[in-house]
Amino acid sequence: MSDSEESSGDDWPVTGAWLEDMLATYHARAAGQPPQESERPSGSAAVRVREFTVRPGCDAGESVLSDILAVSVSYSLLEGGGGGGGEEQEGRHLDLIIKLLPHDPFSRYFVTEAQFDLREIKFYTQVVPELEAFQRRQLAAGAAPLPLPIPRCFHARYAAGGCVPEGDGEGGGGGGDGDASPTPCESVLVLENLKTRGFRGADFSRGLSLRQAAAALDAVARLHALSLALKVKEGQPLAERYPFLFQTARATDSYQQLVERGLPQLARFLERRPGMEQVLAALSALRPATKEVIASLLAPQEPLALITHTDFWCNNLLFREERRASERDEESALGEEDEGEGEGDGEAEGQGECTCAVLDWQMVTYSRPTNDVALLLISSLPTELRRRRAPALLDGYWASLTRAAAALGVRVEEELGYDRARLALDYRRSQLLALLLCVGSVDVALGDPRTEQRLLDVLADLHRDGVLDAAVAAQ
Repeated sequence: MSDSEESSGDDWPVTGAWLEDMLATYHARAAGQPPQESERPSGSAAVRVREFTVRPGCDAGESVLSDILAVSVSYSLLEGGGGGGGEEQEGRHLDLIIKLLPHDPFSRYFVTEAQFDLREIKFYTQVVPELEAFQRRQLAAGAAPLPLPIPRCFHARYAAGGCVPEGDGEGGGGGGDGDASPTPCESVLVLENLKTRGFRGADFSRGLSLRQAAAALDAVARLHALSLALKVKEGQPLAERYPFLFQTARATDSYQQLVERGLPQLARFLERRPGMEQVLAALSALRPATKEVIASLLAPQEPLALITHTDFWCNNLLFREERRASERDEESALGEEDEGEGEGDGEAEGQGECTCAVLDWQMVTYSRPTNDVALLLISSLPTELRRRRAPALLDGYWASLTRAAAALGVRVEEELGYDRARLALDYRRSQLLALLLCVGSVDVALGDPRTEQRLLDVLADLHRDGVLDAAVAAQ
């Protein structure tokens, strides 16, 4: 076995024993035979790790809410069970992402106090399995399943305020007996590393292309539709079913703190920009009401209250783009495609499939779907693409949402009385919340001429449209 020299897991280095135990539990569960961790002696795993490497899973400063490790592991399943004496089957390989609590004490306190780690773990271990089971029951015989645009979860464990007995963590896979377990006494989430399957992140500075934006909205629409149909068909409010979702009051407090920090920074930036005086005045008038605005717009609104990501911008997305051979040849001749500043109008449909995966579910909330849509379009699109194509992107989102809901037996317009016109009104309101969330993270945009100009354009457009007004939240 080899271990890289770089690892943020000094307090708990990933070990071969832990990987064997975690993978044995995963394969047992996949086979419908969940093992009893408390009864299994240490070293009884039915997996033999041949080799593994550990390296940082993201660049320094890229992730605030988690320490992330990328692990590549080659292993074999053992026929005949554990004890180390079974016959090895054909070798297997996995590329994994391991998410741990932040090493930095302040960030760790911030994450655990707000339960960001619990929320994401519960999403993968409770929400996702229930959505998958629901669609299996609900879809017509022979109908294609609605693929969830998320990485596969191999293991999840949540320990609040110290150690918990083995086997008590979410998702199981804890390990051996008591102190013999290599599992740390903290939250851990193990997901597949989608980058090894050709998924890549987008460049926030350049912004998303039209094809990427459409793929992202289609992906989140499927998740929205699944949670909506689950609520409608089973008749249980999702906030009761999933009490760990980011509650409006707690989320409002968290976002308000960020807005209070970001507004002075944004004001200093705008003061140096000619022509932004009216925008600055509107923001100053809005400031006393920001907490009430955030609370109002985060609150779920029937009939389309459902599960939202609530941090839906390009840095939490991965894309895999498959292009036609003729298109690839043309791009090779012309040089690399400019996907961001080129607005994407030339990316006609049918030029190959673009698939989006959605990451980082720490802020998953029971809210309104347009909050996700607005945050993506406000934060992550180049100006001209947003100005010219936002209505078409909303049309595409609406088509994906209603099509997926119909496949699950819910006709949104006929049964819920919600139509495309109401979506447009909710989107207008959600733009104000999206802007406030961007203000709370304004440092992400400052310092790069392209993102600074995009911010100025968004502010000017929303002010022109009358969105920078607390009254919008009540309309």
